[in-house]
Amino acid sequence: MLEGLKLKGSSDKKIPDQTDRLASLSEVHSSISVPEGAGFWKKLMAFAGPGLMVSVGYIDPGNWATDIEGGSRFGYTLLSVILISNLFAMLLQHLSLKLGIASGRDLAQACRDYYSRPVSFVLWVLSEIAIAATDLAEVIGSAIALNLLFGIPLPIGVLFTAFDVLIVLYFQQKGFRIIESIVAGLMGIILLSFIYEMIVSQPSVSGMIGGLLPKTEIITNPGMLYIAIGILGATVMPHNLYLHSSIVQTRAFKRDNEGKKSAIKFATIDSTFSLALAFFINASILILAATAFHANGHFEIADITDAYHLLDPVLGVSFAGVFFALALLASGQSSTLTGTLAGQIVMEGFLNIRLKPWLRRLITRSIAIIPALIVSSLYGEKGTADLLVFSQVILSLQLSFAVVPLVLFTSNSKIMGSFANTKWVTALSWIITLTIISLNGYLLFNTFTG
Repeated sequence: MLEGLKLKGSSDKKIPDQTDRLASLSEVHSSISVPEGAGFWKKLMAFAGPGLMVSVGYIDPGNWATDIEGGSRFGYTLLSVILISNLFAMLLQHLSLKLGIASGRDLAQACRDYYSRPVSFVLWVLSEIAIAATDLAEVIGSAIALNLLFGIPLPIGVLFTAFDVLIVLYFQQKGFRIIESIVAGLMGIILLSFIYEMIVSQPSVSGMIGGLLPKTEIITNPGMLYIAIGILGATVMPHNLYLHSSIVQTRAFKRDNEGKKSAIKFATIDSTFSLALAFFINASILILAATAFHANGHFEIADITDAYHLLDPVLGVSFAGVFFALALLASGQSSTLTGTLAGQIVMEGFLNIRLKPWLRRLITRSIAIIPALIVSSLYGEKGTADLLVFSQVILSLQLSFAVVPLVLFTSNSKIMGSFANTKWVTALSWIITLTIISLNGYLLFNTFTG
């Protein structure tokens, strides 16, 4: 299948004329003004927002269990893996935003433009599966958080998550900046919660610094390697690559070379800063597990619910568990907003059809809610935890089919013009892509063979 992702030559597939194509997220395309002649900070504020919306995908509930297990089993050692995976993400998200700004097409539209119908159709199906898996993780994470905070049974919590679709619909009508502000607010809750956790847990500074340096033990220890692959292999969420290439086009910048160059610069700053915040939060989850659990002899904590119940007694404080669950709820809800938008972008981009937003989101959310409801009703906490892991396996399967086209498109001067990747960026991108593919392949092989 990956062989089929090779771009057709210009003799086989004509480069589409940009004048007669529908814009990505047309209802909000170029809806946010960018002040001309303004200073650096005013321009940066105009471009700020998409980076935060993308970054929440890196801290969604699907990542929490892996970070908790890594910290409880191996202390600070795997911090270096989180750092490396975050650097991978920074480059790939840069490629995504550059594709959207330079070509005027999101990743889904580009796939439809430059691939044959059969290949494009398969990529669309895989993308829909990945978005459903992402939504599944968000539904489960939010339901677990509601259970921990308010004692709401998991099946009822799953049903409650259906109502956030209505919230998304309501606020999107008020403007795209409103959606970005909601995500920024939820991100702020997560960030403040983990600042509190770091203060009360008092982690070892030398341990954290040492953990940021890669160790050969990560490769030689099979158990450590397996968790490291889980962190690295599932770092980049496939839907984020589609999402970012679209939402950067909500800015009304000049579509000439100078305007695109400036937009790429400011969007990259926004993306890199936001992903740095995501790194802090992911690292904080692992550090918290290392400090609270590993340092106190609890080496087998891999479940979110177990971590919640142990935090207060182990740390000797009253609100560590509450802030942990509050951050989990904010994580699930913020990821929901971006996941539903990604679903709209993928369907419109691949199929060139426009469904009513409420119908599109109802379909996506139903696909996630039904299995979550069944599993939570029949198997409870254990079942939902296993379903959370399964959703990440699905994402690992699909990731290669989003990354490979992205690197191919952004390296092609016929698509990108003067903004095509330089040779060193292309080489680095392929190294990262092949690393992710190899690690995901190894992780999936071990998952299915036990």
